[in-house]
Amino acid sequence: MAELHVGDTVRFLSTVGGGKVKGFQSKQIVIVEDEHGFDVPVLASECVVVETAGNIKLADSEAPPQEEPKKNVPKTVPVIEKNNEPEETPEGEKITTCLAYLPNNLKNLTTTGYECYFVNDSNYYLYFNYMSRENNAWRSRYNGLIEPNTKIFLDEFDKSQLNEIEKVCVQFTAFKHNKPYGFKNPVSVELRIDTVKFYKLHTFRQNDYFDENALVYYITRNDIPERDMLVSAGDLEQSMKEKSRLDNPRPRVQRIERKDKNPVLEVDLHINQLLETTAGMSNADMLEYQLKKFNEVMQDNLRNKNKKIVFIHGKGDGVLKNALLKELKNSYKRCFVQDASFQEYGYGATMVTIK
Repeated sequence: MAELHVGDTVRFLSTVGGGKVKGFQSKQIVIVEDEHGFDVPVLASECVVVETAGNIKLADSEAPPQEEPKKNVPKTVPVIEKNNEPEETPEGEKITTCLAYLPNNLKNLTTTGYECYFVNDSNYYLYFNYMSRENNAWRSRYNGLIEPNTKIFLDEFDKSQLNEIEKVCVQFTAFKHNKPYGFKNPVSVELRIDTVKFYKLHTFRQNDYFDENALVYYITRNDIPERDMLVSAGDLEQSMKEKSRLDNPRPRVQRIERKDKNPVLEVDLHINQLLETTAGMSNADMLEYQLKKFNEVMQDNLRNKNKKIVFIHGKGDGVLKNALLKELKNSYKRCFVQDASFQEYGYGATMVTIK
């Protein structure tokens, strides 16, 4: 049996299922993330590696082969693997790109530094060049290849360097690797960055590409290049000498993770969370009230297909959990039921997926 590593894809020996190895609780217990995104603790002896973190498929008795290092590969240009093409999306056939500026410390805009990312929200590889204008000339700040559906770190700067990015330009050409694709015209877009916005908290907003608030300037949207943004640069004579850095800098290149449009609904069924007082109520009365709340939530969400609801019932003696399972079996037979994430809830929650 192959040794387990984080990122390996495994299947279970004694039960149906599997997923990706996310970590290790101990030498004997491995945490596996299943297809629903929940962490499941499993004995390492019950896991069989079917694909390693390096996308090498294995038989049950095989050990992962040693991968030969790639030679003479430029550090700033990703290697295009024939058999490891990024997954394509229908909307990705039209190219959307943008520059995103993120403060290192959103709570202290007077002294913080900033990071700049280029986002490629498309199915295409892009050869691109990011430039800033200096007097009557241009200076390349970053150039290279970015993979489909990827965001890449370009630059880090402090407020004393804001004037350098007042006028920027992004140029790119698009292609696909080893497959036919629609022709895309080369793109060249100049932007005027309103550097006053870097001092204002409300200009950093929620976006589709980062968990943090960011100032986003689009280069193209659905294949259409953006026009020059004619805005005032403002007066930026004040500059700050200190620059704060993140303790844990982000990876240089990151996959775009789509935000969950159907987030998990958590319902805490502990009686002290449902009622201010239980004076005069018997155990049977409290259980009846908890089941009533459970049914109200289920009825409100029966039309929300694929909606995930986590009912927190606690470990206890299992009376409430068994009552919920019985109710689900009798009244909600089409719904999918499983234990909720062990890492988040321990043994005290059940997840229901509306079908």
